Amino acid sequence: MESASIVIIGAGAAGIAAATRLLQFGFLNVLVLEAENRYGGRIHTIPFADNVVDLGAQWCHGEKGNVVYELTRDLDMLASAHDQLGGYSFVRSNREVINGTLTAKFKTIVSNIESKIYEELEDYEGSLGTYLTESFWSDLGPLGKEDKTVAREFFENYKKMQCSMDGSDHLFEVSGKGQLEYWDCEGDHNLNWKDKGYRSFLQLLMKADSNDTTDLGVLRKHTRYNSHVENIKWQTQEGNVRIRLWNGELIEADHVICTASLGVLKETHPKLFTPPLPNAKCRAIDGLKLGTVDKFFLEFKEPFAPANGTGFSLLWREEDLLALRNSEYFWLEGLFGFYCVSYQPRLLEGWIIGAYARHMETLTEAEVIKAVLWLFRKFFTNEAPTPVRFLRTRWHSNPNFRGSYSFRTMYAEELRIGSADLATPLLDAKDDRPLLQFAGEATSTHHYSTVHGAVESGWREAQRLRDFYQAHKAPL
Repeated sequence: MESASIVIIGAGAAGIAAATRLLQFGFLNVLVLEAENRYGGRIHTIPFADNVVDLGAQWCHGEKGNVVYELTRDLDMLASAHDQLGGYSFVRSNREVINGTLTAKFKTIVSNIESKIYEELEDYEGSLGTYLTESFWSDLGPLGKEDKTVAREFFENYKKMQCSMDGSDHLFEVSGKGQLEYWDCEGDHNLNWKDKGYRSFLQLLMKADSNDTTDLGVLRKHTRYNSHVENIKWQTQEGNVRIRLWNGELIEADHVICTASLGVLKETHPKLFTPPLPNAKCRAIDGLKLGTVDKFFLEFKEPFAPANGTGFSLLWREEDLLALRNSEYFWLEGLFGFYCVSYQPRLLEGWIIGAYARHMETLTEAEVIKAVLWLFRKFFTNEAPTPVRFLRTRWHSNPNFRGSYSFRTMYAEELRIGSADLATPLLDAKDDRPLLQFAGEATSTHHYSTVHGAVESGWREAQRLRDFYQAHKAPL
């Protein structure tokens, strides 16, 4: 084990989890190659306004069975944001704030649908979008013409919010039955990282100095930044793996754990791996999908809450939506709301999904700010102040990510593949030695799209190597 050479591609949650666990197991020759100039991957905490913001992963989803929560629950790092998240308003594009009684009715309906979703989707063959649409209108009951119009607007907004949770462009590409693969962790799903951000969890894994955002802890001598991998030759005559970096440098290893995002694998796998990956692996990469979810952060001089709540969801009237689609601001259709940020009273955080987000990423910051301020004028009577600072994410544009998080598609159902196919390692034909392993949230069968799923996948691959060497009881 001490002499085994292991290279981990990516210093995100999965890569850090794998590397730190391997060092705990006694593997000493571990190298993490990171294409960015920072650690964290899709966890990216930065200083902003009065505190910090998380540009990527933001919540700890659940408690029981959640390794992130279990590692931090006694360290006073988390706090519930449940009350804050529930107090937002629904505002129509004619500046009308929907009354609380009506929105409470709509929220109760979707909550009831979500509570029985696992029971009813077991034998369901359609998409999540089809199921939710049928259920919502079936459970809604008779309404007057105006209330039914508002209900339709509410449901369109709800679908966008649901897309932000699944990471999809729309819910009709999301497998209904595939939802059953995901296992909810019991407990509070709105746990916030107080004033430290998600980075504090990675610092805990690495045993890094919590006051030094650049410290890598136990991975100080094991991590290299700006190391873009051009090719992984996973079958050689010598029986090892040969990695070529962007600058031509060659690195040889006994094992490689690839934690590249599913979006990167989709874009690069034909040229990244030599020989090409087996067909089963290619089908998994093709069938699963990494969607795009982006955020806006607007910092104001004073707290700004035009709808008198903890945020506002945007409901488009049909005539206004048609006009929007024929304007330069068409992409704002994918921006479903703005919400207050815990421990940041002067911030509003906006969310945008799918193809709309990808288009937004191509615009200049000035163009995006102009559009957002136009949106505020469209929805609110009181004038929105110009933000002191503005920040937006661009997860799809970054070639080291190409998206936000994965989900189970209808196409994956058609191909009969899942995350297990993506996670299956490629072995040496002579001794079944794991040559090329895969980790990351998309390889997690039951906790995909989450940080705890990514961490579990890194630990899984570290354990795989430990089991191999213990079974052989001899170093390479």
